[in-house]
Amino acid sequence: MTVQTMPWLPCTATSPGARPRWVPGVLGAVAAGMVPWVFVLGRTLPETTQVRHWPAVWIGLDLAMALGCATTARWYHRGDARARLSASAVAALMGMDAWFDVLTARPGTGFTQALVCAVPELALAGLCTWLALRDTERLS
Repeated sequence: MTVQTMPWLPCTATSPGARPRWVPGVLGAVAAGMVPWVFVLGRTLPETTQVRHWPAVWIGLDLAMALGCATTARWYHRGDARARLSASAVAALMGMDAWFDVLTARPGTGFTQALVCAVPELALAGLCTWLALRDTERLS
C-alpha cells in the first residue's frame, strides 16, 4: 500500500493574497468583545455550583486528549502535515485540562495532586505546541 502525504509547509508558506482579509478583523472584534464579557462573568457567576454528569465531563475530555494524541502520532509517523493541526488541538486540550484540574481541586491533597499532574500535562502541551509550530520539512 502506498501512502500519499501532504507536503510539510512552514507556517509562513501561505501568500498574503491567498488569505481572506476580513479574518483578522473578525477575530480582533471577538477578542475585544470578550474583555467586557469576562468582567460580567466575574461579577455574576456563583462561587460554587453543582454539576451534573461530572464524571462524563472529565472522561470525555481525557478521551478527546487520547484520541488527539493517537491521531497526532499516526499522522506524524506517516509524515502527514495534518499532524500539526492535531498537535495544536492536543496542546490546547492539555493546557485546558491542567487549568481546570488545578482550579477545581479541593484544598490539601487534591490540590497538590492536581499540581503534580499538571506538570506532565503542560510538558506535553509544550511538545505539541513545538510540533505544531516548527518547520517540519526536516521530518521527511
